[in-house]
Amino acid sequence: MASKLRVMLFTASCFSASLTAAPDNTLLIRQGYLIPMTVHGEDQPFTDILVRNNQIVKIGKNLVAPDAKVIDARGKYVMPGFVDAHNHLWVTTMRGQFRNKQGKFFPVSNKLAKAMQPDDIWHAMYSGSLELLQSGVTTTGDFFDNIHGPAWGDAGFRALEKSGIRAIMYYGGPDKTTKNMIDLEHLAELEKQSTSRVQLGLGWRVPRDLSSQQNWAMRDEEYRFAVQHKLPIQVHVSGDAHAMFDALIDRHYLSPTLTVVHASDALPQQLNSLQEAGGGLVLTPVSEQRVGYGLTLLDEFKGVERQGLGIDGNALSGGANMFETLRTAALTESGYAKDESLPDPRELLTLATRRSAESIGLGASTGTLEEGKRADIQIINPNTLNMSGFGGGDPAALIVYSAQPTNVETVIVDGRILKADGKLQGVNMEELMRATNASAKGLLERSESQM
Repeated sequence: MASKLRVMLFTASCFSASLTAAPDNTLLIRQGYLIPMTVHGEDQPFTDILVRNNQIVKIGKNLVAPDAKVIDARGKYVMPGFVDAHNHLWVTTMRGQFRNKQGKFFPVSNKLAKAMQPDDIWHAMYSGSLELLQSGVTTTGDFFDNIHGPAWGDAGFRALEKSGIRAIMYYGGPDKTTKNMIDLEHLAELEKQSTSRVQLGLGWRVPRDLSSQQNWAMRDEEYRFAVQHKLPIQVHVSGDAHAMFDALIDRHYLSPTLTVVHASDALPQQLNSLQEAGGGLVLTPVSEQRVGYGLTLLDEFKGVERQGLGIDGNALSGGANMFETLRTAALTESGYAKDESLPDPRELLTLATRRSAESIGLGASTGTLEEGKRADIQIINPNTLNMSGFGGGDPAALIVYSAQPTNVETVIVDGRILKADGKLQGVNMEELMRATNASAKGLLERSESQM
């Protein structure tokens, strides 16, 4: 009970900012098969959703709104947008460079990271955000740990803002060494510019050398700064996960403010400590396998309530595809357990929506379709060959095992239509591809010249 109270207080303090009005508009989504993903909510066939500005104001049958733009959702699934609880969008323009034996992720990304300029950051994070939106992801927790100076931080923030996605930008350091202090002064400046849609957090790391008191002093200053400014914190716990987790426990850092990412091979007692503290957890099943860290077995983490899924880098995971993330988690679980009945597809959808939002403290505003919540919505069209052959019943398994980003026909964030009829709105795709590919090419050339 105490841990739940701490979570409620954390959510209220960090995310109770007054609603920022979106451009004045009214949308009426008609006759969709509503999958609300609420705790006790049942699916509602042939149901309407009325959106005014950035909020869902009414859900029901045969709603009337003469001033509304009507979206015909007959025969389609209307769901909350997916919540990608952990990503590194700045690696988007490194796609195809992680060639396993010939080019492992960490050495390659670290080398290219040093060559990135603010303009490269903007292109990577903007195109990465649009890729998420295209795939039905309406919210991302972006761990931005390649900030060489204020201009780099500004570029990332502006990219998220322009894309239209909902985001927490977890402001990190200039590299992964933990030798350098995070620029807390600039983080404070950006935090003043945050909105209810694009917020700031702390992209925190524990010291590489866990015995370094000097490094712990820096990390402690960063942590206390975030707590003072009521900023959410994410931290990686992977590699030497047992020692890292114990360090967080021993130094009393676990709290509702903190979300642990990966938790590779975490011990049951460590996860129990996280649950008792009211902290969050994000699992990234695709990237764990990609970098050879092992299998993410959902059953091992079931004791942590605030739990979600992350893509962990569009380029690392191959794409911004939450459907693939769900399938990877599902097949890993059933294959390892040799039990076809695991896991439940409905629980997987919950993990990618409501529970992911709760894991990063955004459960009060997004992750479900409810009156009063932000209008973050995806509409999935099953009338395609890859989803054909469904005779009826619970559509959860159909969505988890058969849907693709191409089935996401409409995406709405904060009441704004960002994807309609299968196409991103207001985006010149030819120009976007040209600029993104040019940035990626230039990044490779500069990194080679620095060798």
